[in-house]
Amino acid sequence: MCALIPTLQCATRILVIQHPQEQKHALNTGRLLVAGLAHADLLVAEQLPPDSPVLQQISDPAWFTELLFPGERAQLPVPAQSGDERPRRLVLIDGTWRKARKILMLNPVLQNLPRVCLPGGLVSRYRLRKTRVPDALSTIEAGVHALQMIEPDRDYSALLHPFEALIEGQIEAMGVECYERNHSPLVCGYVNSRPAKD
Repeated sequence: MCALIPTLQCATRILVIQHPQEQKHALNTGRLLVAGLAHADLLVAEQLPPDSPVLQQISDPAWFTELLFPGERAQLPVPAQSGDERPRRLVLIDGTWRKARKILMLNPVLQNLPRVCLPGGLVSRYRLRKTRVPDALSTIEAGVHALQMIEPDRDYSALLHPFEALIEGQIEAMGVECYERNHSPLVCGYVNSRPAKD
């Protein structure tokens, strides 16, 4: 799988804040997203320490920093050429929905960021994890979709190649019969089984 991880350049700086319990998870897609981008950082923390350099970076007015997280205030991300000349940073929270909401609640600096979301109707390829949240995507899928919207002239689909290999490897390891018995969309009661956050 490692040979499939690209090193893509992007104008947008990515910061993934990962819940500590996700760090050693076998299906850790936040780590894959960061590994595939030349300008991306991974921070493992539930609550950002007050003296954290990340807090200063997120709050730096010289940067246009947004949080990718759904909510009433969230809007679709606009392409990079639309107005603001500052360098852009996109923050993603990596964890189940419960853990992601807790990280957001514990860190007022994240709550104060402009919020962006993805359009409805996106279907996850992550067939191994289930959620009842509509349109839920894995962290890597959400990052790829957001980057494509912000930088529409670039192609970020190569980031998904190791993700797809990871899924296929897991299905092969468990056996197709086991996969169909436990993860089939019909067994789970979903039209599409969707992953990554509960």
